[in-house]
Amino acid sequence: MKRLFARTALIICIVLVSCSATKRNAKNSVTELASTSLQPIGRYIIDSQQNLELISSAVHFGFSFTGSSCYVFASLPDASSHNYFQYTLDGMYQKKIKVEGNSKQPIVLTAPGEGEHTIWIYKTTEAQTGPIYIRKITGKNLKALEVPALPLIEFIGNSITCGAAADASEMPCGTGVYHDQHEAYDAYGPRVTRALGVNFIMSCVSGIGIYRNWNSNGPPMPQVYEKTEMGLNASQQWDFKKYSPDIVSIALGTNDFSTGDGKRPRLPFDSTAFVNHYIDFVQLVKSKYPSAQIALLSSPMLNGNNGKILQNCLTAVKQYIDASHITDKPVALFFFNPMHAHGCAGHPNVEEHSILANELIPFFRKLLP
Repeated sequence: MKRLFARTALIICIVLVSCSATKRNAKNSVTELASTSLQPIGRYIIDSQQNLELISSAVHFGFSFTGSSCYVFASLPDASSHNYFQYTLDGMYQKKIKVEGNSKQPIVLTAPGEGEHTIWIYKTTEAQTGPIYIRKITGKNLKALEVPALPLIEFIGNSITCGAAADASEMPCGTGVYHDQHEAYDAYGPRVTRALGVNFIMSCVSGIGIYRNWNSNGPPMPQVYEKTEMGLNASQQWDFKKYSPDIVSIALGTNDFSTGDGKRPRLPFDSTAFVNHYIDFVQLVKSKYPSAQIALLSSPMLNGNNGKILQNCLTAVKQYIDASHITDKPVALFFFNPMHAHGCAGHPNVEEHSILANELIPFFRKLLP
């Protein structure tokens, strides 16, 4: 009888130890988070290979993990190219990560200690730079994070809105390629929304205008806005039902006023063409988001006579839209203080984007529901 009792006790002990070890191993085991499980906000695609393609400036997604590290499997469509993303860890900005097109190894993101951590990854560059493919994420106890249910602002604009040429801290101006100095996370739009505690998406293209671009006649923003990749030859139409912005901010005009590179013929600025194309574009945006508040921003890069002409043109657009949509919210106008920018190629740098954001925060705070 004693021998039977001892044998039974031994079996129970083994089972308990085995169960305890199983629970402990399950808790600490490395798991995989598929790209299709992530919940990004911004312009993106889930492609035929089930990759998450990050497309627009600062399109972002979040996840949590436990332990001191996790692994992001990222790639590019061109093995000879490179791109960038940025990330926050537990709410604190970390750094910009270079994604090499020919890399076969995952990118390791580390935390200072064990425990549960949250990461948000933001694409640093704009749509025309090309997508970043996210294949999967591995780590312990991974969980995709939902985007908080908060008001949403969409920022439409050019290179300034994208944060292009803003950060020369790692790659000096005039070196590397154009997108090496991009810094979408710290552009004025994301800064405004972080200060106000709201969500954002960005729809911006370097060099673009309303009726003509920096050094060409097009395609301007009205021709590419409906394309997912913000390019005229892009095949996929963007699904505007994905989001319903409370505010749509439009900051275009700098490139319409540009004199180009001085090599190609460039006609003088045509205010009538500008206003007419701008009105058509606002009508297009309103057709996508009927209940959104439209806000038109001037350019901090234009001063003197050109700055006054742009302000007058935006006022004319507002007057026409308000008169033709009398039951809608009136169009809001914001005129930046002129700025002598110190970023690459005459763009605002990171510190100057902070100045722009501080100007805009009270303006957008009044517009939020």
